[in-house]
Amino acid sequence: MELRRILTCLLWLFAGAASSAAGAATPAAVARTDPAADLQAFQKYFHEQFPNVPPDDFVNGPYSMNKGMRAQWEQIMAFPPYDFALADGKKLFDTPFANGKTYADCFANKGIGIRQNYPYFDPQLGQVVDLPMAVNLCRTANGEKPLNLEKGPMASITAYMAYTSRGKRFDIKVPDDPRALAAYDNGKEYFYTRRGQLNFSCASCHVASAGKRLRGDVLAPAMGILASFPIYRSDWGSMGTILRRFVSCDSQVRAVPLKPDDKAYRNLEYFLSYMGNGLPVAGPGSRP
Repeated sequence: MELRRILTCLLWLFAGAASSAAGAATPAAVARTDPAADLQAFQKYFHEQFPNVPPDDFVNGPYSMNKGMRAQWEQIMAFPPYDFALADGKKLFDTPFANGKTYADCFANKGIGIRQNYPYFDPQLGQVVDLPMAVNLCRTANGEKPLNLEKGPMASITAYMAYTSRGKRFDIKVPDDPRALAAYDNGKEYFYTRRGQLNFSCASCHVASAGKRLRGDVLAPAMGILASFPIYRSDWGSMGTILRRFVSCDSQVRAVPLKPDDKAYRNLEYFLSYMGNGLPVAGPGSRP
């Protein structure tokens, strides 16, 4: 009953317009949107629920919530399981395309130390661009085929780019553009909308039940939940991007996942990343 009460309050506080999860918010919803107020309320909630967790430690997900898991994780980090991806990612990042250019030619600061600025709303494209999409836009602009958005080379390249940004603080912008506000609202709505046979929303696990156990797992808090991506997950046995995790989560609640390149997933990432503003980049990471 207590969890239901908390979730109901949060849904009332954060819920967006009643648009479809994949559609744009209505003009009336955009007029009500106040990302800064959402951010303040969102982070205040987690600080009050977990007063003993140092603010920056939220980026470590379940390891900030459970002492036993924390001790095991610290031992594992002596030989991080994502090290292979860093080496592979740096090699791929530095390898020239067929036209002689590299990824560095596509990004600000040559792609180094920029993870904290993604995703962002691109006014020319009229949509949210996350880091995997930016990598593929770079590839296609240079005559190369796009990569799988969930794993493989994409996870390695973005892991390397995240590693060069460690410690830099997320600074996601939601410009005063109706399209950007609509994308933010759409992501917020997706986060709080129940779906699937289990009738769970993202918030069911990562807000109302954060820090609690779901079978053998400790549920990570939504605040800072994307800061450690890409991640190596033991149950995957490999690296995966944020999009891989979104697809996996939807499958776990027995919903039909969206395609990895669906705008709704990028909008969800936009909302959650904005909710992590001020926290440090911690990727790549590892999870059970």
